[in-house]
Amino acid sequence: MSDRELRHELEATLHARSEVGHELEPQLVDRFVDRVEQEIERRAQELADRRRPAARQHGSVTPLALGSLALAIPLLGVADSLAAQIAVCLAIVLVNLMWAITRR
Repeated sequence: MSDRELRHELEATLHARSEVGHELEPQLVDRFVDRVEQEIERRAQELADRRRPAARQHGSVTPLALGSLALAIPLLGVADSLAAQIAVCLAIVLVNLMWAITRR
């Protein structure tokens, strides 16, 4: 429901209020309030739906970090020199850095 439709609904409720009298006024007000609440819920759900896919698309950093640590242990154990160990560490850092950059 757009703002224009909501305004029209309010105008119709006010017009009906003047025609039906004071005895039905609470029902008219309740009905209008229900429509406003439904519109608020719809807009909130729409906003949540727009934000949710972005979070799912990027994923969590935890699996990447744990996977990097899990791979680092055997790779560092196999590396026979300090240069090889530095190369393994740099490769892991670069993979994580590239993933973080492309995530944005």
